[in-house]
Amino acid sequence: MKKAFVPLIIALAMAIGILLGSLITRNAFRYAMVVPSKANRAVGNKVSELFEMMNQSYVDSINLDSIAENVVPIIMSQLDPHSSYIPAEELQTVNDELSASFVGIGIQFNYFNDTVNVVKVVKDGPCEAAGLLPDDQILKADTVKLTGKEVTTQKIMHTLKGERGTKVRLTVKRPYVDSLLHFTIKRAEIPTYSVDAAYMIDSEIGYISVSKFAENTYSEFLNALAKLKKEHVRKIIIDLRGNTGGFLEAAVNMLNELIKNNSMLVYMEGYRQPRREWLANGAGSATDLKLIVLIDEFSASASEIFAGAVQDNDRGLIVGRRSFGKGLVQTQMPFRDGSAVRMTVARYYTPSGRCIQKPYTRGNAEDYEADIYNRYIHGEFFHADSIHQNDTTTYYTVSGRQVYGGGGIMPDVFVPRDTSDFTPFFRSAIDKSLPYKFAITYTMAHRKEFTNLKTWKEMERYLQSHGIMNEFQTYCAHNGLKIDKVQYAKSRLLLEHAVIGYIIRNILDENAFFSYTNTYDETVLKAVELFRKK
Repeated sequence: MKKAFVPLIIALAMAIGILLGSLITRNAFRYAMVVPSKANRAVGNKVSELFEMMNQSYVDSINLDSIAENVVPIIMSQLDPHSSYIPAEELQTVNDELSASFVGIGIQFNYFNDTVNVVKVVKDGPCEAAGLLPDDQILKADTVKLTGKEVTTQKIMHTLKGERGTKVRLTVKRPYVDSLLHFTIKRAEIPTYSVDAAYMIDSEIGYISVSKFAENTYSEFLNALAKLKKEHVRKIIIDLRGNTGGFLEAAVNMLNELIKNNSMLVYMEGYRQPRREWLANGAGSATDLKLIVLIDEFSASASEIFAGAVQDNDRGLIVGRRSFGKGLVQTQMPFRDGSAVRMTVARYYTPSGRCIQKPYTRGNAEDYEADIYNRYIHGEFFHADSIHQNDTTTYYTVSGRQVYGGGGIMPDVFVPRDTSDFTPFFRSAIDKSLPYKFAITYTMAHRKEFTNLKTWKEMERYLQSHGIMNEFQTYCAHNGLKIDKVQYAKSRLLLEHAVIGYIIRNILDENAFFSYTNTYDETVLKAVELFRKK
């Protein structure tokens, strides 16, 4: 079950602030991580002494493990904002985010109208073999009911996942079939993907979107490069917007394909960590391609390593907005009970010597997490001259260009966020997820009509010619959103892009979705313009 995708337009609206905290929390475990430590750690100080005193002398019987479960997160919170405690019951889920696969049944789903709706069936997965189809609704897994307002996404995932080789019996409602269907699914390894799209924009320019740096990102990237090379790519856009990081090694391996032998890529150093450097190893299968890297305020950690190496080596242009500013490196250290901490052990530096970690106060994560919102309020998303970097030290790229550290990677070409068509009506529609929900409803009702439509352009023409936005307005009205004609007219194109984009994604694939959305994406369009201007 690949994680359900986050609506594109919601991502555009996030800077307003209400969703920022949840975004940062949701991605809190995607770090530029080094290889996890297998050593157990014991604390030989007042904390361990106090626990021993309590164990030997306290008046009542107490559960020290339960107390420790509450104490350890408090201790970790007194360090930097990226050191954290992971309870045992959450560790596998957290680790799955960056793994090459996990054990499951092989579907993408959403929880809509209190029901599990199958969006896509993973190719060659257990559900495809059993005969499940998109738009099927899963009502039960064995005897566990999966409908109703009390059901959560976490419960659904926990129920459908399990040990490899175990079986689960699904009770399914299929559109246009009167009786319920039953499928017995044998759980298996399900691959996860971090290269979301790879396609040719025109006869020369290729586009690759990388959503995270996971175990299999490098191999996926190589496959994407090979595909584009068969189509004679000469210039490439690598999109790291919204990529909050992952494994350092994945970023380094990708850089090796793009940067010439022996060039510095990144180095790390900490109080107890001697300096360690990574140099390009000469693999270099794509050093001849012209390169542009896209970043934004949610590009963090390994994404910043990647962008910083490209920029400091003058390998290509960085286009977009200032990145998040995370220059801390974590390693995972286990406890005997199956829980773990992810502890910051070093800072990483770009080839010119920049540490791009933004300032923080130990023990004060609240102000740190508010930084992105404050950037928005101060106008940084809209005007390059509103950007305030905390380190005024000048660093130099290999050709002598000036660059700065102390709070993220500054792009070579700034592209402002455009919110000019954001009206209260638009925000209400997005807050209620109406474009997303409408697309699901419309897809379920009209899937058969799309059988002969093979490209996103064909689907766009079909939907526009069939009055898709008239139906969307009716859907909004039926779902409690009164149509304001003036505001709707101003935001209509944004809403149409969202609605059509989601339907294209539901029916076709990620390449089709990105091919469509990138036709009006200002940052992608700027990159294409720069390439064409040479």
